Amino acid sequence: MSNEAATAQAAEAAPAPEPLPHGLGASLPAADTRAKTEGTFPYAADLWAEGLLWAAVLRSPHPHARIVSIDTSHAREMPGVRAVVTHEDVPGSPLHGRGKADRPFFASEVVRHHGEPIAAVAADHPDTARMAAAAVIVEYEVLDPVTDPEQAFEAEPLHPDGNLIRHIPLRHGDPEAAGEIVVEGLYRIGRQDPAPIGAEAGLAVPRPDGGVELYLASTDPHADRDTAAAAFGLEPERVKVVVTGVPGATADREDQGFQLPLGLLALRTGCPVKLAATREESFLGHAHRHPTLLRYRHHADGEGRLVKVEAQILLDAGAYADTSADALAAAVAFACGPYVVPNAFIEGWAVRTNNPPSGHVRGEGAMQVCAAYEAQMDKIAKKLGIDPAEVRLRNAMATGDVLPTGQTVTCPAPVAELLQAVRDFPLPPLPKDTPEEEWLLPGGPEGAGEPGAVRRGVGYGVGMVHMLGAEGADEVSTATVKVHDGVATVLCAAVETGQGFTTLARQIVQETLGIDEVHVAPVDTDQPPAGAGCRGRHTWVSGGAVERAAKMVRTQLLQPLAHKFGMSTELLQITDGKITSYDGVLSTTVTEALDGKELWATAQCRPHPTEPLNEAGQGDAFVGMAFCAIRAVVDVDIELGSVRVVELAVAQDVGRILNPTQLAARIEAGVTQGLGIALTENLRTPRGLIRHPDLTGYALPTALDAPDIRIVRLVEERDVVAPFGAKAVSAVPVVTSPAAIASAVRAATGRPVNRLPIRPQAAVVTERS
Repeated sequence: MSNEAATAQAAEAAPAPEPLPHGLGASLPAADTRAKTEGTFPYAADLWAEGLLWAAVLRSPHPHARIVSIDTSHAREMPGVRAVVTHEDVPGSPLHGRGKADRPFFASEVVRHHGEPIAAVAADHPDTARMAAAAVIVEYEVLDPVTDPEQAFEAEPLHPDGNLIRHIPLRHGDPEAAGEIVVEGLYRIGRQDPAPIGAEAGLAVPRPDGGVELYLASTDPHADRDTAAAAFGLEPERVKVVVTGVPGATADREDQGFQLPLGLLALRTGCPVKLAATREESFLGHAHRHPTLLRYRHHADGEGRLVKVEAQILLDAGAYADTSADALAAAVAFACGPYVVPNAFIEGWAVRTNNPPSGHVRGEGAMQVCAAYEAQMDKIAKKLGIDPAEVRLRNAMATGDVLPTGQTVTCPAPVAELLQAVRDFPLPPLPKDTPEEEWLLPGGPEGAGEPGAVRRGVGYGVGMVHMLGAEGADEVSTATVKVHDGVATVLCAAVETGQGFTTLARQIVQETLGIDEVHVAPVDTDQPPAGAGCRGRHTWVSGGAVERAAKMVRTQLLQPLAHKFGMSTELLQITDGKITSYDGVLSTTVTEALDGKELWATAQCRPHPTEPLNEAGQGDAFVGMAFCAIRAVVDVDIELGSVRVVELAVAQDVGRILNPTQLAARIEAGVTQGLGIALTENLRTPRGLIRHPDLTGYALPTALDAPDIRIVRLVEERDVVAPFGAKAVSAVPVVTSPAAIASAVRAATGRPVNRLPIRPQAAVVTERS
């Protein structure tokens, strides 16, 4: 037999290759996986341009000070320095801000937080730029910082707009209602840093028309463009933001105060300017999770059913407003959790201090109150001698129930089903069931503790978040789908931040048009806006826009065939790249139907409108909600106070699973981020100064810290108002897991555990405690 014949025979005998994942519901791999693993993915820190200059920013060493003078002469005279800019060099609007424009690009008269930008330098070498920035002489009159948010109410105004950013008094039901039992608690949540994988970096390139192009890892390029244009005194059309590879984002990825000096220096010098922040600068510049003080009083009847919830919630916004008003709305609205509460009276405040600015971080507002209301549910269970899971089940919210804001929950709300799933999941084996040498003690494999001091605890957390913007935010996204030569291209300004939008867009087009090869174009501001990449927006709004555009192209594709055979396009279907009619008369491939034609369509998606909360905290403020239940199992060394999370069992309301592998990864990542909030992550700021602004002093959980994460139930009950019926999945496990871990530590130690992260002394059991 010849070699050719043998090869042909072997090919005939070989099994057919497995088909590649295709369409919605398949675990389609991300298109950029290979580039990221090979190190060829285009991050901003890797960009280069001919004639490149380097930038550095001078930041305030004080949290609160009056600026007496700024002398830039020494910096300007240094060899290699091309430009030095301060507040006097900002040609346009001097203020910026995500939610409210109240933050100066460069401090001019007063410094309001540690690390506030004072000046920026462009030079021909990064070391020269940093030395020149250090050579700018600033004379300060140091002022006493206001770092306690409770003192902000009585302190002198720290800002022209005052210290109070927002106050929400929520009133729902009968203020005289009372229960048979009452439990109270005071809770504190620390400051979490989003700690992006890569620190901020960017490149600004001046344009021949006097404008500038900014190459950034932006999560909201059109908002960043408009802010930059206002600062530079330019029309928005003369500023272009090109989104580079985003190295992960669990918050507003880019600090606008970082971007704007970059563009200003490029315009001033006429040269490309690059800025790559150090990790310390990243900690100083971007927004953090709001530290929160919470006071709660729960009333319940003799069976543990809630009668009334009273709460006071105080968010520390730091020096500027940012998105604190939005975070407060979420905190107040979800202050009672996913439970039926007939009477609720909540007071919420967000105030300015001289602490580092707070802003959008995944699950903002909802995470802080979840830790508090779940601690209250544990107290009710303990006081009545009821199982903690049972007391939660007796109060579980369901579809049709009413939030304390007066809004009816119209989306699927399978809270009881989720809680039952994690409660009934088998517990992990106890250490005594394995050889002692295999024990993994709290504190790690070489932990100093003794097995006899270890106590196991089981606790529960049930959380909820809202999706999309709230209180009247106009959520809209635009997408274009083009088909040419059998290849589809999606143009949408939705930024891929790790949430999987580009993969989802490919799946939508594959499902709708039957085309395997789908590309998602890079994002820039020449495309129509798609909005910020947070709260599941791009799954819902941008995914909905892609679906509508793809369906319009589908109609263009099928219309000639339907007309030829005398039927409507609804009687044709596309499956696995083939077009068939309901009666089997028509059967052809998508490639044959295209016949070299170029088809395209543009569409928008805009969810139903919401409304602001009124003066009593009432209103239909949210488009949709998502829910999660987690059971935590922990081992605690009650002598050392060290905690090891053994297992986290997760049940989540996901609407519809669009990509199983991607969804599981997002849930596991969210749970692990919550683990950091619960045990290790606390950006300490004594007297307003960030202590240890690095990843040595700020302890992120690693793969070695992550427990076994068991996804025991995913409830697929589609939300009829959402495209594909899917819900956001990343934020709600972040919200829920810290509360579950704290609940488990309470069960193990009997201690109240009223502060996150949990400090070792809070888990130590003494005779008196």
